[in-house]
Amino acid sequence: MLNISQNKLNDKVDLSGYKSFRRVFHVRHYKHFNRFLVASAIFVIIVLFLPWTQNVRGNGFLTTLSLDQRPQTIQSPIPGRIEKWFVKEGDFVEKGDTILFISEIKNEYFDPNLVSRTGQQITAKSKAVSSYEGKVKVLNTQIKALENERGFKLKQAKNKLMQSGLKVESDSIDLEAAKTNISIAQTQYDRIEQLAKEGLKAITDVEEKRLKLQESQAKLISQRNKLLTARNEIINAEVEINRIEAEYADKISKAQSDMFTAQSNQYDSEAQVSKLENEYTNYEMRNSLYYVKAPQSGYINKAIQGGLGETIKEGDRLVGIMPSNYDMAVETYVAPLDLPLIHVGEKFRIQFDGWPAIVFSGWPNVSYGTYGGTVVAIETFISENGKYRVLLAPDKNDIPWPKDIRVGSGANTIALLEDVPIWYELWRQLNGFPPNYYQPTKTVLKEEK
Repeated sequence: MLNISQNKLNDKVDLSGYKSFRRVFHVRHYKHFNRFLVASAIFVIIVLFLPWTQNVRGNGFLTTLSLDQRPQTIQSPIPGRIEKWFVKEGDFVEKGDTILFISEIKNEYFDPNLVSRTGQQITAKSKAVSSYEGKVKVLNTQIKALENERGFKLKQAKNKLMQSGLKVESDSIDLEAAKTNISIAQTQYDRIEQLAKEGLKAITDVEEKRLKLQESQAKLISQRNKLLTARNEIINAEVEINRIEAEYADKISKAQSDMFTAQSNQYDSEAQVSKLENEYTNYEMRNSLYYVKAPQSGYINKAIQGGLGETIKEGDRLVGIMPSNYDMAVETYVAPLDLPLIHVGEKFRIQFDGWPAIVFSGWPNVSYGTYGGTVVAIETFISENGKYRVLLAPDKNDIPWPKDIRVGSGANTIALLEDVPIWYELWRQLNGFPPNYYQPTKTVLKEEK
């Protein structure tokens, strides 16, 4: 059969009479095989031109869309000692429900009447503030009275100064008149004395004129004294004005100093009142922090601290809580090489762990068991695993996500990119090229927004 021997069997034996021989060496099977090859080649060529959706695969896990909906731990806002638990693991709590009660461990807060005594201190200091306010008002009134009195005294002194000035003018006029009188008396005396020498006038007339002259001289001296006295009164009036101003300036300054001292004490008391009110509020708030309450409705997952009488520090984690109402999202990671291909608003296909799925990588429309997602956030800094974090929200235009999935379970993601022919995708894969880089159009982005 292998034609190894030089003796050919078909030359010696006629095989055409055998049925199996006729079936094997039938000529028509070559035609069918050729047709099959041609049809296969045509089919392969057609398939090579079919569209293929480029994609980027990633792994991630389920999380929540909003930050306030993610699992969290309830921490102790103050140091204390655990006295009583009101919940157990697995319980559902409403927002504001009490989880546990802690007692005080700092000696400055041991007084059970600390809040009421601080309130009494506030009341006492508030009365001191009122007293200082009254003292300031009285001193202000006193200052106004002194200012009014100083004004009247100054007016009186200025009037006296004016009178002294007028008296100086009057005495000056009288002095001039006295000078005129003595000049006339001197002239008359000289004339009478000359006439007496000539014998025309008697000695008594001369004596009379001499007496009149002496009287005029005496009046002149007296008038000069009056003028000097009037001028001295002007000086005294000016001195009195300066004395009044200095006296009342001293009195007003002393009253103002007392007022400023009272105001300083008032402001100091007000500051102490504010400080005490702050302490009062802090004490009240601290008393309310002894009862640790649930920040939102959810389920108690795990008690991190346990037992009674344990001492906890400020910021220590007490229990873990999972919110009852949350919006699911997927947190996936992509390689830095694929990050430029991902944009906000683009579509993803998601396969959840534990859910059956049939995935055709290049034909997402014919895949089964995958769900749609939309990119809502892309991290701008690389994560610890060397990849970039991408947050996916449910696609509103696709099938809703299963209700039984839980936060923290795994998920495989497929980013849907451009459609290319299969031959181009094979050529790209053989050469190790990345998927096509592209930028989404503005209209698509606006529609997504």
